[in-house]
Amino acid sequence: MKALCNFMRQITPPLGLSLFLLASSPVTQAEDNPYATHYQAQSPSQLHSLQAHPEPQLFSGKRPDTDNIQMLEDGYDLMGFSGFEAGDIPPTQAVAHGRAIQADTILVYVKKTEEDGQSPPEKSSHTNGSTYRYYATFWAKLPPPVLGVHVIKLVPRDTAQKDSPSAPSAGVRVIAVIHGSVAEKNGILRGDQLLAIKQEKVEDAATLSSLVSKFKGQTVTLQLERAGEPLSLQFSL
Repeated sequence: MKALCNFMRQITPPLGLSLFLLASSPVTQAEDNPYATHYQAQSPSQLHSLQAHPEPQLFSGKRPDTDNIQMLEDGYDLMGFSGFEAGDIPPTQAVAHGRAIQADTILVYVKKTEEDGQSPPEKSSHTNGSTYRYYATFWAKLPPPVLGVHVIKLVPRDTAQKDSPSAPSAGVRVIAVIHGSVAEKNGILRGDQLLAIKQEKVEDAATLSSLVSKFKGQTVTLQLERAGEPLSLQFSL
């Protein structure tokens, strides 16, 4: 019930009222729950909560792109997402699926299908007989990180031959820095291009993880690029 109360404080009064009326509804079976039937796992490692029996916290999302970055910076990782169109679906069904997959936090976005655009709005209301586009992301809290960054490998495309990928760029791009982490405390910023640790090249996310584990507990020099300029940072992992 705590999760539902948190959600009610975040959403508009009409949806909050709908949630209050449906909070005591019978538990929906997985095959009847659209959040479950349309769920797509994002993490190949079967990511789940560190808690044995988590009670997912449910919130109304604002913008998926900025919300995703904020969740990463707060130390969460994306387990997966659900997207579908349906009538009035109670938020309790999102919570039920979150419990089943052991999620810590769920962000739900709702938008009337009559409205233009693909991204869910910040606020919405329900009316009987209407159809809505639902989108939900499911998150798990990560263990305390050694370095504390989320990265991607950039692969630029050849402008002359659009269907032929060119060579990948050196290093990896930081897309989020976890609050309170070693990375944040030592000045690594979102958008930095990480190139090498103790002269060993960072080829991709897997290489970065391996090097961080290899040098854990040591003082390292990190080579990176920031806004196209080379930079070195020295700190202890």
